[in-house]
Amino acid sequence: MRHFGHLAEDVRGRLFLEQPRPFTARSEPEVLATALGGTLYSPATRPALAADIRKLAGRGVVSMVLCLEDAIADHEVDAGERNLVEQLNDLVKDFTDCAQSHPLLFIRVRAAAQLLDLAERLGPAVELLSGFVLPKFTPANGGEYLAALAAAEAATGRRLFAMPVLESPELAHLETRREQLFGIAELLAGHRERVLAVRLGVTDLCSAYGLRRSPDLTAYDVALVAAVIGDVVNVLGRADGTGYTVTGPVWEYFPVQERMFKPQLRRTPFTGASVSAAAGAFRASGEEVRRRIIEHDLDGLIREVELDRANGLLGKTCIHPSHVPAVHALSVVTHEEYCDARDILRQEQDGGGVLRSAYTNKMNEARPHRAWAERVLLRAEVFGVAREDVSFAELLSACLCG
Repeated sequence: MRHFGHLAEDVRGRLFLEQPRPFTARSEPEVLATALGGTLYSPATRPALAADIRKLAGRGVVSMVLCLEDAIADHEVDAGERNLVEQLNDLVKDFTDCAQSHPLLFIRVRAAAQLLDLAERLGPAVELLSGFVLPKFTPANGGEYLAALAAAEAATGRRLFAMPVLESPELAHLETRREQLFGIAELLAGHRERVLAVRLGVTDLCSAYGLRRSPDLTAYDVALVAAVIGDVVNVLGRADGTGYTVTGPVWEYFPVQERMFKPQLRRTPFTGASVSAAAGAFRASGEEVRRRIIEHDLDGLIREVELDRANGLLGKTCIHPSHVPAVHALSVVTHEEYCDARDILRQEQDGGGVLRSAYTNKMNEARPHRAWAERVLLRAEVFGVAREDVSFAELLSACLCG
């Protein structure tokens, strides 16, 4: 697998100074956690699930969650399990090297007992599985989930990762949030090698207060949600070796609809130009980007991904295939970020200190910025480095149109 691997070699050569490197399902956990990107959720009941996975892999989807929880009705669980086993056993026939030929696949279960049961029922198709998503994860139920995961690993001989989802009312409520977070941190620390990433269930957090953000607002515009995200990153996203990758919340809008506010011009992290202005520079392809941003309501998604990054989150839960290209295009390391990160680490090796950035627009302080620089270079390895004159709009255009 590699990000943007579905693009032609000459297109990648035009876009990237450093191309994304290949990885497999057996790569190091820190590489896989960074590589998750836009993780696409799909109901496990879809009758053409295997065909969907094949098609989406050809469109650049690198990670998927096959959902047996909130995405399906209570009475569909048994049928969803049967369909999942049948579809993955159909899919596994296509691959001679399962680690390289398909997206990272995870199953979102409803209860801990499903983990071992499904892992055993999958038979040979368990080789397609990278792990399980653990919903409504708390200190009270988390131990059972993680013990079941360990049992599934032992039974199948397959490395299986956990992605706990933090979405319980106890996490939303101020009086119990601290206890929840430190309890989760203590529990996960005992299973660090199995925890690939921590996911945020913002829809469930909002439901505890009867809230729902509009397509004109990001999760960070909802004060309660922003506070929870900040506290989760504070406890579980630390850069001192105790933290985990924390992924961004779902963007739940995709149909065309009339919006309260006009789309806003925003500065992209690639050229300093607005998405609209940058897209215009690419004429036909740029016009296509602008059309598809409006068609798929990507304007709000783009703003939220930028805020995810600013707040320490990486990757995103996606419920529509049109969201994945935007998440991946925004994950590419800009030429400016790359220059800064390399200069910072070089300066830190030389004993620290402060230096002016190569772009002469900021101060780079070696020791305080070291953790940031290390994360940037890991992201560069997975998502690549854009050429100096390549904008976000051109990357998105290539993904949507190429």
